[in-house]
Amino acid sequence: MLWNWDTLDTCFLSSSWHITSHGMFAGFCVAIVALVCLFEFLRCISKRYDGYLLREHQSHRHASASVNGSSTSSGKGNVKNGVNLVTKSLLGNSSKSTAFRPNALQQTVRALLHTLQFALAYIVMLLAMYCNGYVIICIYMGTFIGFFLFRWESMMLEGQREDAVMCCG
Repeated sequence: MLWNWDTLDTCFLSSSWHITSHGMFAGFCVAIVALVCLFEFLRCISKRYDGYLLREHQSHRHASASVNGSSTSSGKGNVKNGVNLVTKSLLGNSSKSTAFRPNALQQTVRALLHTLQFALAYIVMLLAMYCNGYVIICIYMGTFIGFFLFRWESMMLEGQREDAVMCCG
């Protein structure tokens, strides 16, 4: 494969994707940009789904600790400023981490998102292997646009804690 700038009479991925006009090539380039943006979107959704699972697990953990703490408390001395001290002791220091394993359905969704990312990454790789300058530029443009749109998130200063998983990274 040699570097090229060919736009007409080229085939990509299969012989049925034969580019015969400049309009077809322009549409193909737009599709490449959209494909790479979709890849960045899937990365973002995957991280957000992981964050959702963690938040759900944490909220269930807090709820069960509250229920267990209120059922074992026996008197006014266990409550201070509306916060159950037993709950505080069960949750412990926020810097401690606990293991969390998704259930089968949650892991299936995670695996599906990963598989879609993997498949798109391979398609983009195959397109890049044609060594067409326009295709490579479209891949870079899609990466830029996708990152700009889907990874524009708040950044934490050092020493601060973020409960939600960032979109990607």
